[in-house]
Amino acid sequence: MKTLLSTKEVAQLLDVNEKMVYQLISEKELPATKVTGKWLFPKDQVEQWIMSRTVNRQSVPGVLPDYNGLLIIAGSNDILLEKTISLFNKLYPEHVAVFGNLGSLGGLKALRRSLCHMAASHLLQENEDDYNFRFAAEELEEAPAVVNFCRREQALLVAKGNPKNIRSVADFAMSGTRIVNRQPGTGTRLLLDLEIKKAGLKPDDIDGYNKEFHRHLDVGLEILSGRADGGLAISAVAGLLGLDFVPLRTERFDLLIHKNRFFEPGIQLFLGLLHEKEFKDLADSLTGYDLSICGKMVFPQNARIG
Repeated sequence: MKTLLSTKEVAQLLDVNEKMVYQLISEKELPATKVTGKWLFPKDQVEQWIMSRTVNRQSVPGVLPDYNGLLIIAGSNDILLEKTISLFNKLYPEHVAVFGNLGSLGGLKALRRSLCHMAASHLLQENEDDYNFRFAAEELEEAPAVVNFCRREQALLVAKGNPKNIRSVADFAMSGTRIVNRQPGTGTRLLLDLEIKKAGLKPDDIDGYNKEFHRHLDVGLEILSGRADGGLAISAVAGLLGLDFVPLRTERFDLLIHKNRFFEPGIQLFLGLLHEKEFKDLADSLTGYDLSICGKMVFPQNARIG
């Protein structure tokens, strides 16, 4: 078996405190596995993770060919995005759009490696006022073009009638209350971890924290089936499944694009679709979407434009 490191040993290797190691597990996809309640880290994978973040490292050769009709989008799961991809394929049969459900951080990593044309992301920054830019700066060698896809409502989904009277993340610490979670690397998981921290709790205080699913819809289905009492997901799922929900925050959901690919035909067709009535009708048919800045270029809030 390959050498496994403890949390303390990884903290010493990275020259950080152990609390930061736990944060890196949830936010940065630090390679780890949980055995008998303790985190263990394969030494070779931790070393590879460090190398992948080396400043001025040699660029990974681009593997995405010139646009030939196949549009690849990767990153965060979203119901409206899935429906928009289907609409794109219907309206432009000479093109094919496909989606890789990798989570927001996974989308940025795929964009860095030129495995996709656009990355879909909603990673909340530490200031809780802006999204995606700090993470893009860490993952990408050059700043991407960032176009808003939508603003959407994140909520605590609960069973119809809210029988456990869940009103905040802190209520998931109640005995007999089970949560269902998204996987590490997703913006929703990052938001939940932030709310847990603000409530003065730890993940281990919450039953079901490690029960992970890759789609918002799957979170809702777990609640609908009675296998969980609640979970963090977009309110659109509650509308589709007839669940109740407690609104948590409205977030910005963006598309990140390498600037040298921005004007490729498929990308421009997809971005143009965001201004069409068919797309707006899709958003209107769902709960919790706001298109007020949809299709517009967005910039860091502290950036000076012009």
